[in-house]
Amino acid sequence: MARHSGWMHAALAALLRALPQLFEGPVLRVLVKSVLVTLVLFALLGLAGWYGLATLLAQWDQGTAAELGGLIAVVLTVIGGWLLFRLVALLVLQFFAEDIVAAVEARHYPQAQHTLRRRTLAQNVRDGLRSLIRAVLVNLAVMPFALVLLVTGVGTALLFWFANAVLLGRELTEMVTLRHDPASARSVSGLQRFALGGFVAALMAVPFVNLLMPVLGAAAATHLVHRPTGGPAYA
Repeated sequence: MARHSGWMHAALAALLRALPQLFEGPVLRVLVKSVLVTLVLFALLGLAGWYGLATLLAQWDQGTAAELGGLIAVVLTVIGGWLLFRLVALLVLQFFAEDIVAAVEARHYPQAQHTLRRRTLAQNVRDGLRSLIRAVLVNLAVMPFALVLLVTGVGTALLFWFANAVLLGRELTEMVTLRHDPASARSVSGLQRFALGGFVAALMAVPFVNLLMPVLGAAAATHLVHRPTGGPAYA
């Protein structure tokens, strides 16, 4: 019972344990590369999306229609930007996850090398696209409910947080377990995955901090998967 009640503590402890590694050589190099690639892709996609929206709304140029068009543009830009960053960051992370997980395992869990399975670029690309499609479909599915909940003030943010907490918890832990023999990879409970995804999703809403969260989340997921069983969260 005590072990099951500590699901949130285990996820938080994994994040705190991973935090110092952001400033260590191997992880720091990956962090810099992933942030630069994410910003470039986000800027390009953002410009393309804004241009398309502006072109669509250019037909509304009179009176109330223009004001309504401007309001729609603002709402879609805020929601679209909030979602787009997460999708871009998740896609970019798939290509750097191997290096992050390997760096954490080499420093803290050398025994994990015994069950390691090297993955090809094709496998990483396939998994990245699959994760992206899954994230897009889930967020599109909750979009109508999120728009209805705009009147509540906080309902939209909470709904997107919950959906992305589930997604991120699954994606981050799979980045680790897919590298190992399934029979040897330590199982992580659904509540632990959700807690980790929830922390990461919440912090991704904080400007500038969100740039660090994909890499920090991958490092924390490595600690969560490989942490000792029984007793405290970490030895």
